[in-house]
Amino acid sequence: MATTHSTTTPLPYYPPRAKRGTGTQLDPDVERVKRLAKILDGYFVDPIIGFFVPGAGDLIGSMLGMYTVMLAVRRRMSPVIIARMLTNLALDAALGIVPFAGDLFDVAHKANTKNVALLAERAEHGGKATTRDWLAVVGAALAFVAVIAVSIYAIVAVIRAIA
Repeated sequence: MATTHSTTTPLPYYPPRAKRGTGTQLDPDVERVKRLAKILDGYFVDPIIGFFVPGAGDLIGSMLGMYTVMLAVRRRMSPVIIARMLTNLALDAALGIVPFAGDLFDVAHKANTKNVALLAERAEHGGKATTRDWLAVVGAALAFVAVIAVSIYAIVAVIRAIA
């Protein structure tokens, strides 16, 4: 009798999932950023801070949102995902600085919730970066820095006008 050897392709790796109700956490970092996003976006803390402290509140919200981005960088996530996260925060900060209308935008946009979804999705499925991806990251980072710089300039201008 002739024996045949069959070759099978290996299945892709997926991290194990905890069963519901076991009380175990697979990834405490992701759980932490989910809680932060729920506080900032779900309980409307981000728009409330922006409403009561115009300009500076949006900077505070953006800096808190950078925690999720830094976690993605530390985990060497795809630069495209990081660029999207930075773009979400930049848009949130740029439009959030507009009194009242920006706060309504903050309520609807939920940048932190979007960023956590990107982080969780990428944590389950890896990805390789291309040169184009890196260019997107640099462009998004520059846009974010520009928005923060304009926000700081606006805050200083308002303080000088009041004083």
